[in-house]
Formats: sequence, structure tokens, C-alpha cells
Amino acid sequence: MEKLAFLANLLSTIFMGGLIWTVQVVHYPLFAKVGETMFREYHADHNVLISIIVVPALLIELGTAAFLILSRPENVSTPEAWIGLALVLLAWGATFFLSVPAHNQLVGGFNLDAYNALVQTNWIRTFAWSARSLLVVWQVYKLF
Repeated sequence: MEKLAFLANLLSTIFMGGLIWTVQVVHYPLFAKVGETMFREYHADHNVLISIIVVPALLIELGTAAFLILSRPENVSTPEAWIGLALVLLAWGATFFLSVPAHNQLVGGFNLDAYNALVQTNWIRTFAWSARSLLVVWQVYKLF
């Protein structure tokens, strides 16, 4: 079971790491180019469509990170498991306390201040998932 949890954690983390960089470097910058007339619809579609792919990965990552605290394969040390969970919680905290409020301000239409806050605070999530990705790659490396 530990190996399956590790594999699910690895895959969900790498997925989220790649996705957050795509959002930060490609997707969010395009928000500013949509235009006033289409922004509301574009943003609403973004919220629905991104949730379809993000929510399952978020839940898998959180669940497996917590599981790895209790039951770890040999390549995952106790400190690594706790750091991994802390990084997940950092990403979730930034999502719910920074990104979601910024997105909520954008529901009514493009707002430059909310947009700038969204892009700037998203670097916290980008850092967290990048660090987690490096951590799980390190753990895979230790297997070899």
C-alpha cells in the first residue's frame, strides 16, 4: 500500500507542478488579453474547466501526502514526508486564502488589482508545487 500511495503522490505532484507553471506562465497572463466584453464568460469557463482537472489531483495529492506521514516506503524519510505535507498545505492555503478571493473578485469582470494579486500570489503555489516536485523526484532517485 505504501508503494501505491507513493506512486499516486508522485504522479499527482508532478501533474500539479506542471499545471501550476502552465497556469502561471501561460494561462494567467492570457487573462489580461481576453478583453472586457468576453472576460466574464472566459473566467467562468476557466473556473469550471480547470476544476475538473485540478480537484481530483489536489485530493489525491493531499490524501497520499497525509498517508505517507503514517506509512512510508523506505525511500521516504519522516522529515521528507512532513515537508511534503507542509508544502501541500501551503499550496492549499494559498489557493483558498489568496487565489480564490482574487478569482471571486474577477467573477464580475476584469479588475486589474485583483488580476495582479492573483498573478503575484500564485507564485506561492508555484513555489510549493515546484518544491514538492523536486522532493518527489529526489525520493524516486533514492530508489535507484
